[in-house]
Amino acid sequence: MQGHKVKLQSALARRIWFVVGSCKDIPVYSLDWTPEKNRIVSASQDGRLIVWNALTSQKTHAIKLPCAWVMTCAFSPFGHSVACGGLDSVCSIFNLNSPTDKEGNLPLSRMLSGHKGYVSACQYVPDEEGHMITGSGDQTCILWDITTGLRTSVFGGEFQSGHSADVLSVSINASNPKLFVSGSCDTTARLWDTRVASRAQRTFYGHEGDVNTVKFFPDGNRFGTGSDDGTCRLFDIRTGHQLQVYYQPHGDGDMPHVTSIVFSISGRLLFAGYSNGDCYVWDTLLAKVVLNLGSVQNSHEGRISCLGLSADGSALCTGSWDTNLKIWAFGGHRTVI
Repeated sequence: MQGHKVKLQSALARRIWFVVGSCKDIPVYSLDWTPEKNRIVSASQDGRLIVWNALTSQKTHAIKLPCAWVMTCAFSPFGHSVACGGLDSVCSIFNLNSPTDKEGNLPLSRMLSGHKGYVSACQYVPDEEGHMITGSGDQTCILWDITTGLRTSVFGGEFQSGHSADVLSVSINASNPKLFVSGSCDTTARLWDTRVASRAQRTFYGHEGDVNTVKFFPDGNRFGTGSDDGTCRLFDIRTGHQLQVYYQPHGDGDMPHVTSIVFSISGRLLFAGYSNGDCYVWDTLLAKVVLNLGSVQNSHEGRISCLGLSADGSALCTGSWDTNLKIWAFGGHRTVI
């Protein structure tokens, strides 16, 4: 079977796993859960997007891409379509309900073209199928009208308050979808209001390396970041203050990079993936490690590249350069954390 691997795993109770497919030596770069049903879309540079049933581990779609060099993927809010972007500088959208062509391939339903650099991040606006925000190596973010394929607003670029280096990550505020944050190689994160594209609302400093990942806290008033400097940080969008720093429990020397973060539904836990294969579960209040998923049996053997939490908060999916996706069910049963 063509495609990267998936392992289903119960991390804190019985650890059950199995492989449903493999693609040798092809790292997984991105994943996203559908908000409603138990499906996951994953992207690796094998030239396909794969949609999985997270309960059965069965592959439901293997979408052939116009460009194999994909870096990011996303599920639409109602699960009708998936999107991806990468080194071709466009965001490609596929309607999962469209009929396949005579070769069995799902046709491309929309191509969002306008960035002048690689597309590093894409996210649908919550509760909408018609709008999306992308981030790019051209130092900008763009709000798109998917129906027309046109740019609604461009954030950054010629504006002085924009990023001065590649944008690596974006996160939209689920409580107020007019707000989103972006993380960049310029070591900052910036808060944007889609109604005021001409300037960033705030710039957040503190990191000493590329900001690889940003994610809003569940209450929408705070957000987290992860960086090449090896730390995660928590910021308040109302005051602009840094609230907490999450230092790895390593000694001196080069710290593994933080590649991806996600909060539990309650916000009490922060999951952080690292370039050495560790995946720390942090207590957000105490800034202490509760568990390292990288140290348990059958953990990843390579860089953690992406994380995602199921809609009900009961399971975490991790993707890695070891070609595997793993689903961790907390406590061996579905509990909200």
